[in-house]
Amino acid sequence: MKRMNPRWKSPPMWPSVVGSRQPCPRESALRKAAISGNVLALPPFHVPTGRSVRVFICANPDDTEAERNALKEHVYPKLRDFCRENYGIEFQVVDLYWGIDPEEWDSPELQRLRMKLLEECLKTAAGPCFVGLIGEKYGSIRVPGEVESAEFEMILDASVEAGLDTRILEEWYCRDENSVPPAYYLKPKAEMLKNYQNSMESSSIAKSKNDKAWRAVSEEIKRIFRTSVLQLQEKGTMKSDQAKKFLCSALEDELDFALGKQTPAFLKKCVCYIRKISNFDRFAKLPEMARYMDIVVSEDRVMRNQEAYERLLKVRDEFVPMVVAASNLRVYSSVTHCDMKLGYSQEVESHYVEGLCKQFYEDMVDIIQATVQQNFDTETDTLYDETIQHLSLCKTFSSFYVYKSEALDIIQEYLYPSKGGRITPLVVYGGPCTGKTLLLAEVAKQAYSWLQKEMGPETDPVVIVRFIGSTDFSADLRTLLQSICEQIAVNYRCLIHFLPNKIQEMRELLVNLLGESSFHRPLVIILDALEQLSDVDEARKLWWLPVHLPRTVRIVVSTLPNKHGILQKLRCLIHDEDGYVELMQRDRKACSQTLKQQLLSVKRKVTSGQQIYVNEAMAKCTLPMFVNLIYREVVHWRSHKDVDDKSLCSTVHESIEQFFYSIENKLGSRFVFRALGYITMARAGLTELELEDILSLDNSVLGDIMVSSNLKSPLRISYDFIARLKEELEGYLVERQVRNVTLMVWANRHLHLIAQKLYLSNEEDVHQMHSLLAEYFLGAWAGGRKKIFHCDNNHLASLNISQHRNPQQQQSLHGHDKASADKHSYDRQTPEQPWVFQCNLLEPDIFFVNHRKMTELTYHLTRSGRTDDLMYGVIMNFSWLYTMIKIGQFDKALTDIDLAYSYTQEKELKFLATTLRSIKLKVTKNPASLSAELQQRLLPVVTSLPKLRHLLLECDKDGPKYCSIVPLHSSMDVTYSPERLPLSSSYMQIVEILPTLAPNIVIVALEDGSVSTWDVESRQLLRQIDTAKSVVLGIRLTTDEKYLVVATTKNTLLIYDNHKSCLLSEVEVKGSKHGGVAFINGFTLSSHHALAWLEASKDVNVIDLLYGWPLYQFHCWYEVTCVQCSPDGMYAFCGQYLNTTTIFHLSSGDKLATMTSEFSGGFVKSILILDTINQMVMIDNEGSLSVWNTKDITNPKLMEDYDCRGDESEVVGIELSEDQRSILICKASSIEVLDTKIWKMAEKFKAKRSEKFVAAVLSKNNQSIIASMENTSSIFVWRRDSGQCMASLIEISGAIVKLIKSTHHNLLLSVASSGVLSVWDIDIITAMSNIDKTGKPIQNLQLSGREDFVYTTDGSEVIHKWNYSTGFIEMVFKHEGLVENCVLTTSGDLMVTSDDKSSQYIWHTTTGENIFRINGQRISQLLITHNDQFVVSLCEQNASRVWRLATGHKVCNILVTLQQALITTANTFLVGANKNKMLAVSLWSGSVSKKFICDDGITIVNFKLIPDSPDFVVFISSNETVFIWSVADESVCRRVQLPSNFLKNLEDFQISPNGKLGIVSKGDENINVLDLHSGKLRLVHAAGIIWRQKLSRDGRYLVYICFRNCDEDDDAGVVSSLIVMRLADGKSIGTCSLYKTPTYLCLSQRALNIIVGFEDGSIGTYTVVDRVDAALKIKIATSNSRQIVNNASQKVRPKCSTNAFKTIADCVWRESTEVFSRDSPINVSDSGEPETTTPTKKTELLQ
Repeated sequence: MKRMNPRWKSPPMWPSVVGSRQPCPRESALRKAAISGNVLALPPFHVPTGRSVRVFICANPDDTEAERNALKEHVYPKLRDFCRENYGIEFQVVDLYWGIDPEEWDSPELQRLRMKLLEECLKTAAGPCFVGLIGEKYGSIRVPGEVESAEFEMILDASVEAGLDTRILEEWYCRDENSVPPAYYLKPKAEMLKNYQNSMESSSIAKSKNDKAWRAVSEEIKRIFRTSVLQLQEKGTMKSDQAKKFLCSALEDELDFALGKQTPAFLKKCVCYIRKISNFDRFAKLPEMARYMDIVVSEDRVMRNQEAYERLLKVRDEFVPMVVAASNLRVYSSVTHCDMKLGYSQEVESHYVEGLCKQFYEDMVDIIQATVQQNFDTETDTLYDETIQHLSLCKTFSSFYVYKSEALDIIQEYLYPSKGGRITPLVVYGGPCTGKTLLLAEVAKQAYSWLQKEMGPETDPVVIVRFIGSTDFSADLRTLLQSICEQIAVNYRCLIHFLPNKIQEMRELLVNLLGESSFHRPLVIILDALEQLSDVDEARKLWWLPVHLPRTVRIVVSTLPNKHGILQKLRCLIHDEDGYVELMQRDRKACSQTLKQQLLSVKRKVTSGQQIYVNEAMAKCTLPMFVNLIYREVVHWRSHKDVDDKSLCSTVHESIEQFFYSIENKLGSRFVFRALGYITMARAGLTELELEDILSLDNSVLGDIMVSSNLKSPLRISYDFIARLKEELEGYLVERQVRNVTLMVWANRHLHLIAQKLYLSNEEDVHQMHSLLAEYFLGAWAGGRKKIFHCDNNHLASLNISQHRNPQQQQSLHGHDKASADKHSYDRQTPEQPWVFQCNLLEPDIFFVNHRKMTELTYHLTRSGRTDDLMYGVIMNFSWLYTMIKIGQFDKALTDIDLAYSYTQEKELKFLATTLRSIKLKVTKNPASLSAELQQRLLPVVTSLPKLRHLLLECDKDGPKYCSIVPLHSSMDVTYSPERLPLSSSYMQIVEILPTLAPNIVIVALEDGSVSTWDVESRQLLRQIDTAKSVVLGIRLTTDEKYLVVATTKNTLLIYDNHKSCLLSEVEVKGSKHGGVAFINGFTLSSHHALAWLEASKDVNVIDLLYGWPLYQFHCWYEVTCVQCSPDGMYAFCGQYLNTTTIFHLSSGDKLATMTSEFSGGFVKSILILDTINQMVMIDNEGSLSVWNTKDITNPKLMEDYDCRGDESEVVGIELSEDQRSILICKASSIEVLDTKIWKMAEKFKAKRSEKFVAAVLSKNNQSIIASMENTSSIFVWRRDSGQCMASLIEISGAIVKLIKSTHHNLLLSVASSGVLSVWDIDIITAMSNIDKTGKPIQNLQLSGREDFVYTTDGSEVIHKWNYSTGFIEMVFKHEGLVENCVLTTSGDLMVTSDDKSSQYIWHTTTGENIFRINGQRISQLLITHNDQFVVSLCEQNASRVWRLATGHKVCNILVTLQQALITTANTFLVGANKNKMLAVSLWSGSVSKKFICDDGITIVNFKLIPDSPDFVVFISSNETVFIWSVADESVCRRVQLPSNFLKNLEDFQISPNGKLGIVSKGDENINVLDLHSGKLRLVHAAGIIWRQKLSRDGRYLVYICFRNCDEDDDAGVVSSLIVMRLADGKSIGTCSLYKTPTYLCLSQRALNIIVGFEDGSIGTYTVVDRVDAALKIKIATSNSRQIVNNASQKVRPKCSTNAFKTIADCVWRESTEVFSRDSPINVSDSGEPETTTPTKKTELLQ
């Protein structure tokens, strides 16, 4: 690549994706740090927007249960939707009490986890992070989980001193020497309480006993600790800080931690809700109130615990107000009054909860809006997103780098820039689990600061890091190099001309960019795991890696030593041994020291006895990961537990497996199985919330872990499980930032592989899990849709369901009807999954993409085999397609469509992919036009490809948000090219081609004896049979495609197994007794037999296919010419010379009957069996046919004879239609179609003298004939009803010599002279003939008043009447001469026309009758008054006339000539221009009533009436002045002067209804909007050179057609564009390409409908909708195309009737008189209300 100079200053050419952006000096510090690779400058949790909105709920679990349940059910889902839609991030609530067994609420493990998650929420959350719910309960003090030995022994002594029984402490607490310092820990409850369980009792009874026992134990432990600690505190032996952890509740602890030492700015993100209950003490005796207050029982009296109440007041009424005073903490305090009898009753509580929910939602939204930024950067900037993904991994991996090694020092030394010497990349290599990734992550993290320390603080290094394979972009060489080049270019402020297409040029660009580095800005590139590169572009050969580096560039790469030969390739490139760093197993002592340090950091150690086993394990392996796995095991060891040589494994693999098993034991095997399975199978990992959602949908997990109290909506797993799983897997399950979400992924490939082996080995499970993930990302259970919860009877029996079921349900459980109890539906609260999250419905282009759905859905749909969901939920979804194009993923969308096609083989998908490729340029430039472009292309083919209907309806639903033009009827020609497969160098070598049941597979026999099975789409040879060099005469397949039979010149039939391509048998075919050499003349197959005969033979050999035996011979009267078997395989019909056919029974070989046609001169060419009506047709070589009734097979009766002997040409092809209604006989000179119902010729098409037909076939609906001609390379499509050639498809491979029809898939195979096979889809070819065309350019177009019919003139003798809804021509009005004028009455019932033979005609448009004809004068313009009573016929030579439509009588003559005259709305004047005069002629007298005369030499150029002010005329004069002239007053109201030379190229002039605006077009690229009041002229730039423009009736929109600029790239045949502009703001609200030349543009008067006439005589109709409303949806839904798809009946084309003109005139006009031959029969309805006559259609055939 050439470089202009050291800094490229040409215009930027970033990649043509949405993320293209120029570097800007004012970029945010965060973005700058990320792009330059300064990892340490990124925020602590490496996330630009914060990981998500994570809110910690601090509360007492029992007294806030109603509040937390209501928030969970009603508020959290809404807040989640709010965050997704407005910020593209998740809203997550951490409420560890929800879904947990109440007996576990004060578990020390849970309390420890709560404090850990609270700290995490405060550190990482974006937006609100803490909510306190404070009521009347302080909560009990906690049972300590672990107490330092000194403290514990001090407390024990104090207890003894106080006279307390300490046995329970000694029993439940155990000393642990592994703790540093030693400590006493609480033994696990399960271990201690197992003594209470009796194996004879049911588990629910045992559980309740255990719970009761634990309550007693825990209360006693708390009492002892409290008493002893208070005593020690009084003595001063224990400080209050020390004592606090034993005396305060979890509520106080959490409030103090969250609010105690925070800044006022931070406290803005916290909220507290305080609920006070007045006079609550007096209700203490009510048992239900124990939930809401702390109580004590003394002497059988229940009363409030005053000590706890005082502590509560201290927190609630002192601590919280103190925080409020110092900050902006939001606190809401409410006082609730109790019910006099019931106390704090359910009703009172519900009222409070309802208010809390509303306030909570408002506060959260308020804080989110104040603190969270809408971050569109990651949406629109792909480079920034890619960089952030790798940096987030870098921070994560480097945090686990604890094994300091000399390798780090070597790399540090290498990175420092040197003044001289050759610089080559540094290679780090080592086996799996040696820590390469962690080492490189640490290097990437430190590199920036190392270089700054070495070279000075003013140095600004650039560090680029890529963990290859961790993202889609980094696994492929092209995208990897592209993103590195872009990152270098942004950092060094280089502007790239273009991104090269060739990969070699991309490498050159990289090398050039490396030269931009300097000592001030050194460059470091770190590439981890080269072996993960895909081998596309030969990436693994490393030809692309720069080996000789500039002095200020360093490249560090890592690889496995024995994968893909990458290390060997590197050794060939880099010879210096110093350029390699090998990571090996460490020294055991060093590892032992590292382990010791790691344990001390968490206050743990191993005892000397345990150390022996640790040393033994390390003697076997010292890989860093193995040491880490040892650490994970020994950190849980207790000094009194037995440890032996089996406690630690000897390999990494075994250790990981053991580690996973230990987690299963702690959390439950089913939960771990599925949770880790889902994370492993997800394409890019899962977020925490996604995992929680998915596990909540998984009935097998819920059935395993659900506790009885949670069988209610919403049915979800507790977040506690996810939190514990993450804690267990910390460091192995790492977080990775992808756009606005944080995903959990495996830290290395080893973990991934073992998880896959353990959890994804059962295929049925894997299929089910993929299916569930697909359902989740489809949003199948979102929006409150309930999913059934199945669980087996044993499990139900073990649950104590009575608490949360009504009695009826409970009875059904224990009764006979268990089935209903087994299936209960619950809301699982999974979120909706749109393709995009819309921030503002009025701004549809501002959105966050649902990248998770984009990434995961297709992947899981394909793997779970859900092809319908893949087709309709993704590919045929307009929103998906639009989003993919909008975010620059057009090619990815095409790949997904091709993938879906490979799974489904639906030809709709193939056609869609072809269509998208053809409109790629257009829609990537302007994605908004996608719906209109698709509708135009798909509407013509939707009857043939009905599955596209779904996409069309989607376009109707969502398209108008982006493009206001909706095509109603499209006449665009279908662009279509077939699949091509070169078979041989010439067609002469091809013997036969057989289509198969698979649409893309054909079997081809060549002369050389090879029989090949080809996949046409992939051009792959699937199987090949070699027939031992015999010349092949023909091949046949049985209908089930089991046997393939080949006839050879050795007079043998070879029978093959078609699927295995193996020869089963070889059978010789014998002829009649007489001698002479004769080859096989022909053969045919039934289901079990082969029938073959030799040339000039009277015998037919019958062969059994199964055994390959000759069975018998059929002996015929004459030489056999053809054989046909009946479809049921029972009979054989043998055609012979002298037009004779003999019928044989196939199973027995009996001769049943012989028939001879009376045309006995020729031979039987073909036999057709019409099995549905028991008929047999013999067709001879001249095309004559005889029809026989075969009901009695032994005695056939002749029914019909059809003689075609006059035609000399030979029959070249015969076809029976699928419905057996038609027979097509193709001869060289003609094609005949016979109707089998009446046995008459229906159509005959003759070839021109010099032309000959090669072959012809019928379309599926029998309405078209598809044929090819000799020596032409086109396929022609003729309409049977009109004989019109509707399409001609060019075969680029050469002249077509053969056509073969595949009835299975409605495909047409054509063979070109060059030996190329093409496969055409007849459905698509037929669709082309569905578009009606007149064949000549549309010159004029009239729309009926009801807007149901369109009338067009094209310069011929006919006017065509089109049905507006269907786009079909329904009627033709034939005139004597060429039609020149045409007008309709308001109702559209009558039409007045004139031709060039000086005749005028009045037609009844419904019946088509010409009811009146006037001869005598040639008319230049026809007009009808607005009340439909009078017609004005303007003549240029003679006097013009006003005449009464009802009678044809003259009203008056008009003697002046008028150009482009108009009738005023009041029907009083005819206004027109005459050179320099503006004249208003009275319609009653014909005299000029009003006039305006311009000055000498000035003419009137154009004029218009103002629609809303009918008596005003606006006209433009040649001296460039606009006049507004009042006809009534005969005065000029306003005069506006235009700029000079403005009218030089005036083409059109439009006036808005109120007369304020004039729109002038001059044939250039500007729309001139003239304010007629102020005279100001505004220019609006159009999209091209304007050809026609029309103003809508209401004046709000301008519709125009413009031609493209010639300098634009070729846009796949786009001729012009139809554009709708909103005049209010000058914005184009819709654009649609026109692919053929428009000749006429018309707008309807009522709704804004557009009709365009085209050069080929077709019309297209469109509607405009500026806002999506109900009326529009109805309008579109009821339009032609949508109905065609909805109803099969609509597919039938109405027959077109032709109506002839009257030959004798009813009236003749002389100079000033008229002569009537009879009275006029015309009935004219008054125009007030149009008559609603029912149209009737004539059904004559087109002549």
